Order: sequence, then structure tokens, then C-alpha cells
Amino acid sequence: MRSVAFCLVIVLGVTLVSNRLLQADSASVLIKDVPHVRQKPDFCGEACVAAWLQKLGSKADQDAVFDQSGLDPTLGRGCYTKELDQAIRRFGFKTGPVWNRIKVADHERELERHWSNMVTDLRRGVPSIICMRTRVQNGTEHFRLILGYDAKTDEVIYHEPAADDGAYHRMAKKKLMTLWPLQYDPQEWLVVRFALATETVPRLGSSTMPTSADYAQHIMQLKDRLPNKNFTVVLQHPFVVVGDEPESKVRSRAEHTVKWATDKLKKQYFAKDPDQILDIWLFKDQSSYESNALRLFNSKPSTPYGYYSPSDKALVMNIATGGGTLVHEIVHPFVEANFPECPSWFNEGLGSLYEQSNERDKKIIGMTNWRLAGLQRAIKAGNVPSFATLCSTTRKQFYNEDPGTHYAQARYLCYYLQEHDLLGKYYHSFVVNHKTDPTGYKTLQQVLGTKDIPAFQKRWEAYVMTLRFR
Repeated sequence: MRSVAFCLVIVLGVTLVSNRLLQADSASVLIKDVPHVRQKPDFCGEACVAAWLQKLGSKADQDAVFDQSGLDPTLGRGCYTKELDQAIRRFGFKTGPVWNRIKVADHERELERHWSNMVTDLRRGVPSIICMRTRVQNGTEHFRLILGYDAKTDEVIYHEPAADDGAYHRMAKKKLMTLWPLQYDPQEWLVVRFALATETVPRLGSSTMPTSADYAQHIMQLKDRLPNKNFTVVLQHPFVVVGDEPESKVRSRAEHTVKWATDKLKKQYFAKDPDQILDIWLFKDQSSYESNALRLFNSKPSTPYGYYSPSDKALVMNIATGGGTLVHEIVHPFVEANFPECPSWFNEGLGSLYEQSNERDKKIIGMTNWRLAGLQRAIKAGNVPSFATLCSTTRKQFYNEDPGTHYAQARYLCYYLQEHDLLGKYYHSFVVNHKTDPTGYKTLQQVLGTKDIPAFQKRWEAYVMTLRFR
């Protein structure tokens, strides 16, 4: 009798404990005052993490979350579960099991167990991010931040990142339990949950330069603008290269022209990248160049080769004419970022120097090119302006009042300085001196070691006449 009574007490005790657990699970719970973060396109998971980070006192935003994921921006999407898991762990969260497989035959009990674990975490002040479908039939997968449960109405309380007024939305628990399991397999479902438990508040520095998240969002928008499916998009920092040649050719140009020139120019001149994302459009031929430039930028090109449009944040190229113009135009956004006060004559002189470029001693160098013949004719005719005149030209005078020599004269002055190992010194000295020497004329005197620039010009003209372009 004693053993039977003892067993009865144990059974009753277990039942009472079980009932208390059920009652605890059914009681309301809410984590208050969590900021709502409205997601950027396809950044639902990133926005959920950012909302909780900001509740903890971090300044990290959804872009910072994406940046921690390691996801390739050229994929043009936000984080899936795998990448979000990496980002969350890098912030120091202890998520517990994320991918939870449940047998369909036993799904109700298993799903309730995961629900109970999530509510238990909520009572500890730990919210969860879950991946769920947006609707039962043909719904897309979507991340939401679970912050509470209302036992009276049997509703889940959550942040909806896809809505402007998405803070503390409600959904019937029954509906959530239908949408939560991801049903990839008829026999086995997947329940995804990140418990956002942490003992520290992540601290991140801010950046004024484009981040991986900025590139991802930009590329998402860019892909929507592509004229057709024949275009390839390549991220080649700090540019996004877009071309309608075969993919292998576009990638080769991004690597062997854009990257090569960028790396060399930065090493020799430029400390800063452009502070905005710029696209390089490489159109395969004249027809593509003219029609697509008009379609994308509402203007017909004024040059058959290519141009840089700061207002469109784009370098637009007819790449069939060669890569010379591309390297020329790459110079301009770097000058813009590093020497915004640079006068047009030197900006164009440096850019045009690299229209015909090569490498020497691991440095980019300009070679003689097609501009030489016209300059030599002007020298013979005595039509080349003085360097004092060239340096003092305004933007309007340089571009609109060009006697036919401005580009060539500026280019071959840069060429002379390059060949006498003075060009880098001139550039960096000009940057330092520009407030007291806005035209660069005095700096030219300083770097050449002479105040008699007219005498130098005679020597320079004689030097130019010895050059040949083959």
C-alpha cells in the first residue's frame, strides 16, 4: 500500500509540475521599447537584428548587419539564414540551435516544444528572429522579430520589418504555427529560430565610404535598370562594372583594366576612393553605346569614345574603341575625391596622359598617343599658348575656348614631368599648395626648379618635336 501511495504521490507531483509549466507558457510576456527598423529591399533579417542591437544601445544598423554576413554584394539580395547566422554570431549572440528539423508525423508536439522554448527565452528578456512564410500557399520566406505573446487573445507580438508602422504587430498564434515550419520535404519540416542572447553590446565604428550593404542595395536597383539580360554586373571596388559583352570579357576588363588602373593610380596619387558608388558601363559597340546611353541617361553621347557623368554617377564607354578612354575617365572621379579644387587643365592633362598607358617599374605610365601629331603641328605653326595662359584657363575657357591644343598641351606637359620623374612630386605639391597657388603655375616653377617658364617652354617644345607615336 505504501508503494502504491508513494507512486500516486509521484504521479500527482509530476502532473502538478506539468500544469504549472503549461500555465507559465500560456501567461503573457512582452519585451517593451524595442525600436522598429524599416527594412531596405530584401533586408528583413538585417532589419530585425538591427532593431534588437539598437535596443541594446548599439548604433549598428541593418547595413552593418549585412556587412558582417560576408555575403557577396553582386548577388543583389539580402541575407538568407546561413548568412544571417554568420552575421549574428559575429555580433556575439548565442543563438542556440537555428535549424531544427521536425518529423511531419509528429509535427504538432515538436512545434509546440519549439514554441515553448521561444516563450521561455522571451521571459528571460531574449527575443527571437524566426524565418516563416508570408502566406500558406506560395508564400515567400521572411524574417520577423518575435517580442511577446498575449495569452488573453492567444496572439504573438512581433516587429514587422516590411511595414512603415511595423512595431508590435499581432498575429494569431495558430496562424504563426502554420507559417513557421518551412516545408521543403514531405516527411520533414524545418523550423528556423535565432535566439538573440548576448552578454555584451556590440560596438561598431561608422564609415563615410560605401559599404558592402550599400553595394548590395545599389546592385539590386541596378539590375532592375539593365536594358536586357545580356548584361553582366561585376563589383570591382570602388566601381560597379556593367557590360553587354560576354561575361568572361566583362570580367576580364574589370580585372585587367579597371582594377589594374585603379590600383596603380591609387598607389601613385590618390589616398581616397570616390565617396559614392559609381557605375562603369561598358557597351560592346557603337549601336549599344548610343542607344543605351540615351535610354539610361536621357542624352545622346557627344563623343564616340566615352565620358564621365558626375550627375549620373557613371562612366559610360563605347568599349569597342578600346580601353584608353576608360582609363582616362577613371582618373576624374579620383581627382574629384582627392583634389576637388583641381583646375580643368591638370585634371584633363592627367586623365589624357593615361589614354595610352602601360606599366614601367610597377607604375602606370602614359605613352605617346594620337594627340601628339596635332600638338607638333601647332608647335611648328607657333600656335601653342604659354604655360601661364594654359594654367590660368577657367573651366569654360579650357573646354569651350580651346584653340585645339589644350588637351594635348596639358597631356604632354604631364608626359614630360613623368619622363623626368617629376609628375608624382608635382601632383602632391600642387595638392598641398593649391590655396596659395590655385592655377598650379608657381608649383610648376618650384618642381622644375626654374622661374623662367617661357625658357622652359622652348625646351619642352623641342623635346615634344623629338617624340614619335607608332
